[in-house]
Amino acid sequence: MQLIGMLDSPYVRRVAISLKLYGLPFEHRPVSVFRHFDEFRRINPLVKAPSLVCDDGVVLTDSSLILDYLEQLAEPQKQLMPAAPAAARRQALQLLGIALTACDKTVQVVYELQQRPAEMRHQPWLDRVQLQLTAAYDALEAAVMRAHPWLLGERLSQADVTVAVAWRFTQFYIADRVAAERYPLLAAWSARAEALSEFLATPLD
Repeated sequence: MQLIGMLDSPYVRRVAISLKLYGLPFEHRPVSVFRHFDEFRRINPLVKAPSLVCDDGVVLTDSSLILDYLEQLAEPQKQLMPAAPAAARRQALQLLGIALTACDKTVQVVYELQQRPAEMRHQPWLDRVQLQLTAAYDALEAAVMRAHPWLLGERLSQADVTVAVAWRFTQFYIADRVAAERYPLLAAWSARAEALSEFLATPLD
C-alpha cells in the first residue's frame, strides 16, 4: 500500500499513525496537493489528501473511509475502533466527530489567513469559525478529564489518535487562536500521546 500526502495534514497524519499502530506495511509518499499538483493528479485525479493506493491499484480517498478499510485489515487485537459494546463505539464516533471538526475549522482559519488576501477576508466568517473551533476544544478538554488513561479506557483507540493529531495540528498552525493555557488537561494528555513511538516516527514538522 502507498499513503499519498504530506504529514502536515492532520488527515494524512492520522492515517499514517494508525497504519503503524495496526502493524500494516505501507510506503509513505509525501506528495503535496499544492507543490506537486500534477504529480498528485496522476495518482488521484481528485487531488485529495490522503489518498491510499491499495496493493491492487484501487485508490481510496478521505481519511475516515481509508481508516474504515484499514480497520478490517488489522488483526483484531490491533483494531482501534471498539466493536462492542455499542455505547463505546458511539462514544468513539462522538469524539471523532468533534476532533475532525477541530481539524476542519483549523484548516478554514489557516486557508483564510494564508491563502486569501487580507483585504478580502470576511471577519464575521472568521469569528464564526473561531466559535466552532473553541466549542470543539472545550468539549475535548472535558472528555480528557474523564480519560482513564485513554479516552475509551485502557487501550489506545482511534479517538485518541485523532484527538491528539488534531490538537498538535492546531497548536502548530494557530496556537495564538487556541491558547494551550485554556486547555491544560488536553495539552498534557496530547503530549503523552505524542511521546508514543508511532507518533514520534510520524512528525508533523
